[in-house]
Amino acid sequence: METKSLVALRISLASPDTIRSWSYGEVLKPETINYRRLRPEKDGLFCEAIFGPTRDYQCYCGKYKNPRYKGIVCDKCGVEVTRASVRRERMGHIELATPVAHIWYTRRVPSYLGLLLDISRRNLDRVLYFAQYIVTYVDEDARNKALKRLEDEISVSEREQAAEINARILEVKQARDRKIAELNQRRQDMEARRDELIAQRLEPVIQEGQSLERQLQDKIGSATRNAVVFSATNTEIVAAGETITAQHIGRVQRVVKERLDELENEFRDQFQRDLEQIKMQIEEVRAQAEMEMEALRNQLEDQSNVSQNANSRLRDELQELRPFTFLTENRYRELKSRWGQVFRADMGAEAFYDVLRRLDLDKLSEELWHEVRTSKSKQKRKKATTRLKVVEAFRRSGNRPEWMILTVLPVIPPDLRPMVQLDGGRFATSDLNDLYRRVINRNNRLKRLLELGAPDVIVRNEKRMLQEAVDSLIDNSQRGKALSRRGRRELKSLSDMLKGKKGRFRRNLLGKRVDYSGRSVIVVGPTLKLYQCGLPKTMALELFRPFVIARLVAHGYAANVKGARRFIERNRPEVWEVLEEVIKDRPVLLNRAPTLHRLGIQAFEPILIEGSAIQLHPLVTTAFNADFDGDQMAVHVPLSEKAVREARELMLSSRNLLKPADGEPIISPSKDMVLGVYYLTMIDDKEHPGNGRYFADLDEVELAYQLEQVDVHTRIKLMVETWYDEQNNRLAEPRRMLIETTVGRALFNRILPDRVRFVNETLDKGGVKDLIADVYEFCGEEVTTDVADLIKDIGFEYAMRSGATISVDDITMPEDKKEILERAQQKIENVQRSYRRGLLTEQERNEREIEIWQQTTKEVADAVRRAMNPTGNLATMANSGATKGGFGPISQLAGMRGLMADPAGRIIRLPIQSNFREGLTALEYFISTHGARKGLADTALRTADAGYLTRRLVDVAQDMIVNELDCGTQEGIWIRKSDDVAGQPMSARLYGRTVAQRVIDPLTGEVLAERDDLLDHDRIRRLLQAGIDEVKVRSPLTCELIHGVCAKCYGMDLGRGKMVELGAAVGIVAAQSIGEPGTQLTLRTFHTGGVAAGGDITTGLPRVEELFEARRTPKGEAVITRISGVAKIIQSDRYSDQRVVRVEHSELVSDEYEIPEGWDIVVKDEGTVSLSDPIAVQGEASITAQHTGRVRIEGRKVIVTYEQRESEEYEIPSTSR
Repeated sequence: METKSLVALRISLASPDTIRSWSYGEVLKPETINYRRLRPEKDGLFCEAIFGPTRDYQCYCGKYKNPRYKGIVCDKCGVEVTRASVRRERMGHIELATPVAHIWYTRRVPSYLGLLLDISRRNLDRVLYFAQYIVTYVDEDARNKALKRLEDEISVSEREQAAEINARILEVKQARDRKIAELNQRRQDMEARRDELIAQRLEPVIQEGQSLERQLQDKIGSATRNAVVFSATNTEIVAAGETITAQHIGRVQRVVKERLDELENEFRDQFQRDLEQIKMQIEEVRAQAEMEMEALRNQLEDQSNVSQNANSRLRDELQELRPFTFLTENRYRELKSRWGQVFRADMGAEAFYDVLRRLDLDKLSEELWHEVRTSKSKQKRKKATTRLKVVEAFRRSGNRPEWMILTVLPVIPPDLRPMVQLDGGRFATSDLNDLYRRVINRNNRLKRLLELGAPDVIVRNEKRMLQEAVDSLIDNSQRGKALSRRGRRELKSLSDMLKGKKGRFRRNLLGKRVDYSGRSVIVVGPTLKLYQCGLPKTMALELFRPFVIARLVAHGYAANVKGARRFIERNRPEVWEVLEEVIKDRPVLLNRAPTLHRLGIQAFEPILIEGSAIQLHPLVTTAFNADFDGDQMAVHVPLSEKAVREARELMLSSRNLLKPADGEPIISPSKDMVLGVYYLTMIDDKEHPGNGRYFADLDEVELAYQLEQVDVHTRIKLMVETWYDEQNNRLAEPRRMLIETTVGRALFNRILPDRVRFVNETLDKGGVKDLIADVYEFCGEEVTTDVADLIKDIGFEYAMRSGATISVDDITMPEDKKEILERAQQKIENVQRSYRRGLLTEQERNEREIEIWQQTTKEVADAVRRAMNPTGNLATMANSGATKGGFGPISQLAGMRGLMADPAGRIIRLPIQSNFREGLTALEYFISTHGARKGLADTALRTADAGYLTRRLVDVAQDMIVNELDCGTQEGIWIRKSDDVAGQPMSARLYGRTVAQRVIDPLTGEVLAERDDLLDHDRIRRLLQAGIDEVKVRSPLTCELIHGVCAKCYGMDLGRGKMVELGAAVGIVAAQSIGEPGTQLTLRTFHTGGVAAGGDITTGLPRVEELFEARRTPKGEAVITRISGVAKIIQSDRYSDQRVVRVEHSELVSDEYEIPEGWDIVVKDEGTVSLSDPIAVQGEASITAQHTGRVRIEGRKVIVTYEQRESEEYEIPSTSR
């Protein structure tokens, strides 16, 4: 494929037909090559019939062995006679026995298959890996028929149940009626025989009475020997020996009558009781029957309810069956047995394949659009929008959703997954072959199982294994447990070949190995000019070899290339002359890894040197972040004319003097150079030869110095033309004046251009940097380059002449250190005592102790500074800024090290009281080791993190390009003096921006800046002198371009000091400007003092990441008050360790009432008024007070002043401080 013929590139899903059209044949066997003949196996992964011959123009069997047979397919072995290189491009395919899901669309986030079908990733996985069923299809007709059948069955069963129970009720009724009839018959019988029964009962008494009466009748008038007794009642009628009279007969009749009456009464009572009992029995029978019938009715009702519930459950079950319902194995079996004809459910990818094939994207799109427009729920709308994006993407691209499920698997060309024989006869093979082999084995096994009609469980397991094998092939790292070869490292899948730093894109396509390049260690080249580098001769010859050969041939030293090569190998002196010629107009690029910003690669003119190390100009080390402790740098040669021109005009180090991030000079001298300049410009109090002499100009001073009449530090009076007044403020015009200075300063000013003379101050590192910035501003780029070189030279020279050395004896320990430590120890003991008495908590004790020791360390450091000779070597080095850390290291050398943090970042309460000069005790030494180790660990972690942050920033900002000169917006942002933005002065925030609105001097009315003027240092100075405290400037935030940003809104290109050009990639510059210093930031969130600080304060790189990720709640968020006022801290009622801050705010506020004419004011001046009191009246109408307050009357205006109180309470978390 010719790259020139490409118009556009589109990536889309491949349909099974497309995959088959790419393929040259199906791979059927997992074999790779035959281990005896070392030739590819037929139908295997390296098959020549599919992928092409392994030897040029030679078929597998050897029948055709010549280019003249090109294009013929061998009839014996089926291999086409062609070039072997086709094995890099010909693909095969595997026909899968069952559809398999593509892992990119299922397990990646977002899961497109899940989004499209609205299924969670968990459920998606469970179905794909055969853990649950999904309903794929519901037959509505079958469902309706089943529902009707269910209704019919229900009504029949209900009728049967009702008939059965009604029959039983009837039985109960009949039994009841039978029993009642029997009891009624008994009663009637009893009533019918009542008189007969009474007669039966009275008969014996009557007979006995009659017989007794007859007996007495017969014996009347005679006396009885024995007493006559009426036995029925045991009543004595005639006593023994008594004469029987008629009275006795009357007594018998009376007794008999009484007995008969008694018996008759008894009988009647008994008879009544019997009747009652029969009645009760009738009632009981009735009640019993009623109960039984009620129970039966209830049973009917219960059965009806149960069957209704069961039926409604079945009905619901049937109606709820819809696609995308998930079913467990048991539930599926249950539903299958009941409604097998109504629905289809399946497992694995084929279930989704089925669903996706039937998916109507147009209809789904309409439904989602409707939901987006009408849904009230924000969550639902968001979800619908996400799904809609996927649906619309499918509709636009014309891809079908079922193509996310593979039915045919492409096999990549064999030369992209090679197999090579090692020395020992073993074979090394690409991991992909293992992965493909696993897929083919499982696929073939599944085909065989399906043909045999194996049980469902076995087939399902094989399908799951095939799914896992294809997953591993496509993306092994996404699966839960990555496949590996015999328990060793993970196998590299297709995705792993593409992604990450070592993948195809970043390593091979975006980052290639570069020809005409070399690398070597760097050493300092103090004699070089800023735009030069020292290139070792041998290295240069190798780099410029083609140019040297061409020049040798052109000059006639050699007849052809071969001859020229031989000429070079003989190391003839002419070669070096030619090399000198070649490199004259060819800059080289130097690069030091890591390249964190654009100044990490710069162009230099090479100077040939002996040796093997590259010489680097000391002033460009800052840009490369290089030092000379063994750093290496790479050299590249720009080849084409355009490349050479770009290197010379844009990349030359003398063209890159400013840092693109903030426009400050990046070529400021450091280390020895600063030390030399500081030594040259400092003043000391010693006596020097020639103190107080007068000089007319700088030349005279230099002459006197060369004649050794004066010293570097001799104080002199000098007549100069200067741009600065006594306070070092810049003047509008140069002024000629006599100034007091030193010889060293005069010598230093000789190298400066006229526009920045006369610098009459001691210059440390910052001073030199500011000076270079001034030179750049007033004299331009080229002069700055020369001046920087001159400062470098003079710095090195006077650093050498100063003879500044350092020895152990220079480190003077302060005499009062012991006293300071004793005082601190006393304070610590007091704190300990308070703690033991319970006056302080453990946290307070720790805080106090840490505070005391930090203060002590500071006092000892001050004592060290006082004890040092202010003009001594050590002080000179520290003050000049030539060393890292200034006085910090010196106070550790001569004072005390102080408190250290443990690995968790908590401060150890025991301070290191010794210094390095005295030496540390064993315990102190071990406490110190924490810090050292942490420093190294942090640096390693930090570098990776900062690099990752830069990558993410570049990724997000790369399309911010200056696309137009002006977008024409009237908007902008106000930059005010009153705003505090990270402590930056207003001038720094204005620099490099474009004015959005004309700025006028408030006093004179003069126009200080027009719209679209670029704010440089000069213009900003004028604005600030005029007392302007706010300026409206244009900003990328308010730029109205749709793509990118316009030049006017962006402003100055800080790295060039002028308006940004069209096409500048400002987004990448911004990303690099943040990412580059990221490496210097501390990485971890880190207790400022462990216990002392309470909570974690996120600082450094994690805080930067937090800001860019725009998280909702930052870690360690501050509690911020909404109102200003007086704060009171109180203990919380609910929690003992929680505090509450109450902020109370009160202010005087006035209500003004304008009283119309004709109204009477009814309040008194300086009086008070309550809420709703009348202020003024007119008849019935009144104006009432809105607040209670004090009254003041001014004419027809009534003013009520009152105090407005506001209070807020904030609960402070126990971790905050």
